[in-house]
Amino acid sequence: MRTGRLVLVTGPSGVGKDAVIGYARARLDGRDDVLFPRRIITRPADATETPDTMDDARFDRAEADGHFLVAWRAHGLAYALPASMAQDIAQGRQLVANVSRGIVAELRARFPCCVVGIDADADLRRARLATRGRETAAAIDGRLKRAMPATCLPDISIRNEGELAEAGERLIALIEDWRRA
Repeated sequence: MRTGRLVLVTGPSGVGKDAVIGYARARLDGRDDVLFPRRIITRPADATETPDTMDDARFDRAEADGHFLVAWRAHGLAYALPASMAQDIAQGRQLVANVSRGIVAELRARFPCCVVGIDADADLRRARLATRGRETAAAIDGRLKRAMPATCLPDISIRNEGELAEAGERLIALIEDWRRA
């Protein structure tokens, strides 16, 4: 049986990671060899992402009980991926997920991984973040100044500055190439 892997989609805030993943998910819908597990987040869903949500207390209990493959905290929120992903990887599936750059090294140590870095021009990122309406201008500036950790260098980079289909099709092509590898 072929070994599965994680396709870790990373990049700074505002590059459109969830949009690119959503595009690929829609185009690959119905496939059982490529899955797009939903993250668990301690904030309500919005127009840019539809995660599984839970409050902080429930999240902490689930984390303590081992219900997560991995969990992390960023920007005042808690995030996790479901523990069931390990079984899917063992069954040879590829799992595509948006993760924090800070947990890439941990996941690379535990599972076969391909890291896709998505990026975009800073002015475009600023505009996208402002459109979300989740943060102040000062918080957006702080996000734009964050540097890429050396432990998170991507295997492949995708620019998401034009039509969503361009970046989405690039991600799909990478998933297909890695699936055949």
